[in-house]
Amino acid sequence: MNNATISDETLILITTAIIMGTLTRLITLKLDYRQYPSYPNGYFTHCVLGFIAAAIGAVAMPAIKTKNFVAMTFLTIAIQQFRDVRRAERESLVSLENTEFTVRGDAYIDGISKTFESRNYMVLMVSLVTGIVMQLLEDHSIPMQVGAGVLAGSITFTFLRIFTRGQTVGQVADVAIGKVEVKGAELFVDDIYVCNTLGTENAHKMMAEEGMAAVITPKEQHYRITLDNFGQRQAILFEVCRALGVKRYHFTRKEYKEGKIVVAIVPIIRDEMFMMQVIKETPLLENVTKYHGIMKHKYISRGE
Repeated sequence: MNNATISDETLILITTAIIMGTLTRLITLKLDYRQYPSYPNGYFTHCVLGFIAAAIGAVAMPAIKTKNFVAMTFLTIAIQQFRDVRRAERESLVSLENTEFTVRGDAYIDGISKTFESRNYMVLMVSLVTGIVMQLLEDHSIPMQVGAGVLAGSITFTFLRIFTRGQTVGQVADVAIGKVEVKGAELFVDDIYVCNTLGTENAHKMMAEEGMAAVITPKEQHYRITLDNFGQRQAILFEVCRALGVKRYHFTRKEYKEGKIVVAIVPIIRDEMFMMQVIKETPLLENVTKYHGIMKHKYISRGE
């Protein structure tokens, strides 16, 4: 009978680890200007998944303590479930592409999917570390166990949050509002040619009177490799359109001489400062980011 009953100490360990893991998911699952995940159903779904991930990490140490190694197979099941989360997010976003003002693009969707998968691993690790530390201090008082577990979980969360935090456009480029000029059917922003599709008088008037534009200038030359990528430019355009709405037109164009990126739009909400903020906060996509420092190393023998 005693073997089938969970002790108070074990119950406290599991509960503390679950709470730490779930809080980790709640903190990382914040609703920002990008409005993703959508509220409330998407938000609720990921909270439940976070709770499940925390529970799996929490029961790992009690399972090992009781030599119930079969229960550890749940970790492999969890990994498969997290991969399914990534797959489901990708499929969901792809199916919604034709309903947006402009598409996110495959690169951005892939980045979002990987992010949601990795956050579940983060929850699992925080919960697992919390449980391990509490188990190692099982000979000490309950308050000390809980305090040490919470501290260890918090340190783990802080480390993983810093480690997984990506860069944003504002860290590698300067963003400024550009001057919109319409010359015939052609659109220019700060004398940078954008397009020649403004063929009607109504289009000329709308863009000239209501159009907004931003010019993104890379802080260093090697940042052009990332900003010139079509997937990155599409992600920037998507965030601007999603945040401000699109009344009629939206364009993006790169300038080849200095590597500037132009984003032009006729928005529903006309707010230049918000437009710059959105662009600066757009994440740099992992699959297009290049680390310039690596290129300085001489890996190839020159026959010396």
